[in-house]
Amino acid sequence: MSLLLLVVSALHILILILLFVATLDKSWWTLPGKESLNLWYDCTWNNDTKTWGCSNVSENGWLKAVQVLMVLSLILCCLSFILFMFQLYTMRRGGLFYATGLCQLCTSVAVFSGALIYAIHAEEIVAKHPRGGSFGYCFALAWVAFPLALVSGIVYIHLRKRE
Repeated sequence: MSLLLLVVSALHILILILLFVATLDKSWWTLPGKESLNLWYDCTWNNDTKTWGCSNVSENGWLKAVQVLMVLSLILCCLSFILFMFQLYTMRRGGLFYATGLCQLCTSVAVFSGALIYAIHAEEIVAKHPRGGSFGYCFALAWVAFPLALVSGIVYIHLRKRE
């Protein structure tokens, strides 16, 4: 049982790290010149002045939705980890981790929705930048976090506390 708890906790921490990096790092979209765009700031290299020019992201409503969903997924994932620790030490023997599993399933839905919206509306989101480019590693990390959070939520729902 202790090995299972260790694995579930490690998986949860891995998901948290993936979500933090995916939400806060700078590579949701990679432009042709090795420049990248994130959810919060557009920083591009200006060859004329040899400096980085940073500005707020566009006022695109789809990008705002992705921002909200990724932050929501982080909050839900942190909440579910706190709930798991609370339930682990206070729940009676034989109890199920329904609340933790439900929060983790909501995390996976939020990540899925945010990444899907970004994938569908990427052209609109990066419209003011040069054509070309591809999805960055933060986008890929969000897609990796989705099935892991889904599996984690299902495991939590089926997990019983034993002594």
